[in-house]
Amino acid sequence: MSDALIYILPLLIGWLLDLLLGDPSWLPHPVVGFGKMISFGEKRLNKGSRRMLKGALMAIFLIGFVFAITWFICYPLTSYFKLFTSILIFFCLAGTTLIREVREVFRAVDRSLEEGRKQVARIVGRDTSELSAQEIRTAALETLAENLSDGVIAPLFWLAVGGVPAMMAYKMVNTLDSMIGYRTERYKDFGCWAARIDDIANFIPARLTALLMVLAAGKPQLVGFVWRNGRKHASPNSGYPEAALAGVLDCRFGGPHYYFGELFDKPYIGENACELTTADMQKAVRINRIAEILAIVIIIVIYCL
Repeated sequence: MSDALIYILPLLIGWLLDLLLGDPSWLPHPVVGFGKMISFGEKRLNKGSRRMLKGALMAIFLIGFVFAITWFICYPLTSYFKLFTSILIFFCLAGTTLIREVREVFRAVDRSLEEGRKQVARIVGRDTSELSAQEIRTAALETLAENLSDGVIAPLFWLAVGGVPAMMAYKMVNTLDSMIGYRTERYKDFGCWAARIDDIANFIPARLTALLMVLAAGKPQLVGFVWRNGRKHASPNSGYPEAALAGVLDCRFGGPHYYFGELFDKPYIGENACELTTADMQKAVRINRIAEILAIVIIIVIYCL
């Protein structure tokens, strides 16, 4: 097997598995294990004094542990057995499942407001009990844009940079941030380092995601719009893919939301407060898929070179 194929085949197999299967509920997922490790450490360490230091040490240890374990699993494999790394790549990609969830949100809110609120609560961290139909659709599309970066482009970026061990380590970084990287009373100290590490890990991928999205839409002229609006977000990264999708759909994202009972006044991204429709969702899904394909092609070219 040629050197390039050793890397290209697992990538393609892993991506196709995600495309076809998503995250089957019957299949044990390593991210579930990551979550249990984080929860175990948080319950025992997030108390008393020096919470920021304890949170930093836990985050660094868990990220390094995942990288090391994956490296020791993957490094001894011969060329043909490296195809098994496609399973790890599959676990690290989360494009299809989120797309399915977003589609279900739009279907649910079309049936009733209460169904829409329950469905969108599956994919967002904010309080959904008082959301309007427009806010439900907006939340779903914001999450879709962010997930393209966190769930697809960023893992692929780290795969290209450091192989499967770096890709798996990134998933731990992302899981840490999603569980403890909040500025709430409980997590503001303990999760501070987890959030900052996630910001660093996503700095390039988030901007690359936005670029791929505007290219996928055939609207490179939106780069200026993305640059201006992406910086408005409280997160140094999330605003860029959101701004790209807002520009493509000519809509407005952001605004105040409740997280864990606390109000966060997020700035608006975009200016057109239009009603979002199922057609907008379908367009957003199409942009996501084309951006994924562009990212895969770029990595294959890198491997070939």
